[in-house]
Amino acid sequence: MRQSLNKSILRLAIPNIISNITVPLLGLVDMILMGHLDSVAYIGAIGLGGTIFSVMYSVFSFMRAGTTGFTAQSLGAGDKSEISYSLYRSLCIAGLATLIVLSLQHPIEWISMKLLNGSEEVLHYTSDYFRVRIWAAPAVLCLYAFNGWYIGMQNTTIPMIIAILINLVNIGASIFCVSSLGMGVRGVALGTVIGQYCGLIAAIIFLLVRYREYLIPIEQKILLQADKLKRFFKVNGDFMIRSILLVLSIAYFNNQSAKLGDNMLAVNMILMQFFYIFSYFTDGFAYAGEALVGKFTGAKDLSQLKHVVRLLLIWGVGLSVPFTLLYWLFPDAFIRLISDQPNVVEMARPYHIYMILIPVITFAAFLWDGVYIGATAARGIRNTMIFASLIVFLPTSLLLIPHFGNHGLWIAFLLFMVARGVSMTFLAKKAIYKPLE
Repeated sequence: MRQSLNKSILRLAIPNIISNITVPLLGLVDMILMGHLDSVAYIGAIGLGGTIFSVMYSVFSFMRAGTTGFTAQSLGAGDKSEISYSLYRSLCIAGLATLIVLSLQHPIEWISMKLLNGSEEVLHYTSDYFRVRIWAAPAVLCLYAFNGWYIGMQNTTIPMIIAILINLVNIGASIFCVSSLGMGVRGVALGTVIGQYCGLIAAIIFLLVRYREYLIPIEQKILLQADKLKRFFKVNGDFMIRSILLVLSIAYFNNQSAKLGDNMLAVNMILMQFFYIFSYFTDGFAYAGEALVGKFTGAKDLSQLKHVVRLLLIWGVGLSVPFTLLYWLFPDAFIRLISDQPNVVEMARPYHIYMILIPVITFAAFLWDGVYIGATAARGIRNTMIFASLIVFLPTSLLLIPHFGNHGLWIAFLLFMVARGVSMTFLAKKAIYKPLE
């Protein structure tokens, strides 16, 4: 049975890992394109511009998590109608979210420029980036719904193909726009827009070809069923709070980095790529956890649920060891790949230790995220994020940064990740297992 469950985990995780590899690859290409221009301001602009969209989309990213959990549980319970309506409800929310984002784009830009701590040059390029990339919002929001639904259906191959398509198109378009058209940060942003719409078209085609049987006629009475909507919004509301706090924590990290100057901002944006690279590998197993935990929760199979959680954590340990070794042995080589500016490479050296610690400190938080999402244990994931971000990260950063500078910022960030993993571990019995006992 263990071997069979491991095969299921790998079957779901490997496509996610393959697709996720293209995401940090995209980030690396963007950083490389900007890192070889004539100013570190371009690197900072990409980092801060990405932060704006991460914060903005975090308000709606619950659609992917919630859709995965609800769909997987409906699949485990054998409720075909609710499988379809999980997608329908999520797409309706995506449409509403699109209207909100596009209608508020100018206030969002103005507020973002006021809150971000960057030089005048960095903020100028950040604004250029924002004004182009904002038009990818409709595609991004709809893809949350589609990808969440496909993962809930225990199919991670389709999201893999979509992600690879998006990122390959994005990379190609960005290189062309920056290198051939000389568009700078606007070229990177335009590449993102083109890639996202190609992905949305692919998601729709897969639905029509592979899952046509689930395209049942929409009945307003079922779509707007009070108890279903109440649970949908309650769970997704808690997921939304969790997502906002997570991205605000990263935004706060970036903002504090900007206060330390353009060079230190560039250093931290580069070092954070190693956090993202590891997270995308681990998220492959977290997404497998979402699908399998949701399925076993819907089927009320407590034994299999506990078993898959144990196996996921074992895989997490196994992933963290090689990444720790790679980050320890070849730190300068990885950093030079992103930027060839000698001052940036030299300034990064005192902070190599945080690259090395990232895998062993963060894997538990990433994997527990997948477990909580699959079980739709929204209240638990919300409360642990409140604890980690507001009780641990914010106070420790305010205490440490004045005395230790960038070292204090990194220590506070890693404590934030430790707090997430530890608190979710202790709460699991109540939040994950007890509802099925």
